[in-house]
Parts: sequence; structure tokens; C-alpha cells
Amino acid sequence: MKLSHEIITLRTTHPFIIARGGSSEYRVVRVTVTADDGATGWGEAAPSRHYGETADTVVAALPAYAAVLEGADGWSLEALETAMAKALRFNASARSAVSAALHDLAAKRLGVPLYRMWGLDPAASPPTSFTIGIAPDEETLRARVREAAPYPILKIKLGSSWDERIIRVVREMEPTKVLRVDANAAWTPKHALAMIPLLKDLGVEFVEQPLPAHELEGLRFVRERSALPIVADESCLVSTDIPALVGAVDGINIKLAKCGGLREALRMIATARAHSMLVMCGCMVESSLGITAAAHLAPLLDCADLDGAALVANDPYVGATIDGGVVTLPSEPGLGVSLS
Repeated sequence: MKLSHEIITLRTTHPFIIARGGSSEYRVVRVTVTADDGATGWGEAAPSRHYGETADTVVAALPAYAAVLEGADGWSLEALETAMAKALRFNASARSAVSAALHDLAAKRLGVPLYRMWGLDPAASPPTSFTIGIAPDEETLRARVREAAPYPILKIKLGSSWDERIIRVVREMEPTKVLRVDANAAWTPKHALAMIPLLKDLGVEFVEQPLPAHELEGLRFVRERSALPIVADESCLVSTDIPALVGAVDGINIKLAKCGGLREALRMIATARAHSMLVMCGCMVESSLGITAAAHLAPLLDCADLDGAALVANDPYVGATIDGGVVTLPSEPGLGVSLS
């Protein structure tokens, strides 16, 4: 099997801002696995500087993974993911792209969608949230909430100087919608415990990553005093992170760009379930290629946050959709993604 790639620049409809910054342009990498008989599979890397990756580092990592694939058995998905992790550590989004391409190829060979290869029922998929990034002012915030009218669940990015006003405005505009909050590691324990009673009063469902990733005891301190569930994102990259989070959080947020592949994502789900944790799958700003790979996991989730492609103005693909928050998986073989 051979690897090839293409860098694609995605542009968001609005600047996408979270507590640690943001942008209007995101460079992703499409990876193509080509088997000896010419059959192909696609995957996408959505690198994040927060985890030490860029499109350029993805491209630099791919030769190490290409060497693993040469002469390999394309059906040995578990072994290939393990071998890639040993060949070059870290570079999770790069590995996740190759993993998705290998799964795409395998399911195409079987003539079934990936979710069917896994024995999953797409009807079991939970609705996805739509993210409201940090806006520069109230007028802009209100405009973005209005644009999100079709979505019944909103995830509100906090970690700004006007968090309280943001959540009050969103609840005033949307009195009946499910609201979730993501502070992207921007709060202290003291600030989190000051905010959570207000969030509870405003009907927020849970709080995602209120504290910096390494502050596990701080998360435990907050969770023991919180009226709302706490979900780990930046604190939980891979399955081996989960045991240390038991008692410190109520759930985890899986992202392919953090964990390094679909097999590892499945391990994370199983590990979290073994500890009775809520399981969520999120995303970066990605095209429909990247989102669709994650969306095939949706039947195994409690919550989904798979709106990355919905934030993009120039998505080059057709794949899974989230119209009205409903996750609809493609019925075509493999990931079921095609060029738009």
C-alpha cells in the first residue's frame, strides 16, 4: 500500500474563536491509501497547534507511516495502528488520517458502510450540538445564535472576559434549547465554582474542560462540589488517560485528532463505559471527510459534537450531515465520502 496527500485550506463562515484563540482559515491534509490493485481509501488530518501539529508536521510524519504500510496486510487494522504509533509517536492527527483511510478501504472492499462493518445501528446516533464560538461583541453573538436556529443543542464556548453575559444572552434568545458549555481549560477552580451555580440556574447540561488539562486534582475538587457534570477534553487524549480521571470527571470527549485513530477511539469508548462515564465525540474545524470518519462512531455515543464541517464555507466533500442536529451517516461503502 502507498500513501499520498494533499493540503487543503478550509475557510470558516465566521472567525472561530475559543479561549486560546482562533482563526478563519484551517489547513487540513487529505491522505489517500492506495492498495496494490488500485483501490483507495481517504482520511483527513485536522492538526492543532495546541497538540504540537500543523499541516506541515503532518506531511513530515507521513513517510514514517508510509513505511509501515509497504507490504502490509490492509485488513490488519489493529496491528497497523499499533505499528504506526511505534514508528513515530505523537502526531495523532496524522495517524488518525491514515487510520480513517485504512478503514475506508477495508469497508469499501466489503461493500458496506464502516458503521455496518462495526455492527452498529445509525439510528442509535445521538443528536449533535452546534458550537457558538466566542464573539467580539453582543451584536455578533446574537447574530450567530440566530444563525444556529435549526440546531436544538448549542455548545457555548466560554473562557472570555464576559462569560456571564454570553450565557445569559444565549439563554434569553433560546429559552428551550439544550445548552452545553466549554471553557477550553480557561478557568481556575474558584472561577469554575463561581460560574457553575449560574450555569445550573440557566439550565446548562454540563461543563466541558473548565480547568487546564494537567489539573486533575483541581477537576476532582470542582467535580465534588459541582451541581453539573464535568466532561474532560484536553485532559483526555487516549484510553490510558481515563483511569486517572475516574472520580475527577463525569465523562470524556474523544477526538480523532487527539487519540490517533479509529481503533484507539473504540478503546476509549470501551474504557469509559467500563468506568460508567458519559462518552462524547467532538471534532476540530474539519471538512466532511474528517467529520464523517468520527460520525461512524456516533451510534456508540451519549453525546455528539460533530459540527466542524458545518462551520466551513468551502467544504470540498459530501459525507455525513447534521441537518437540524440529526446525524445522518452515508449509506455508500467505506466512509461514504465523495467530492462535492
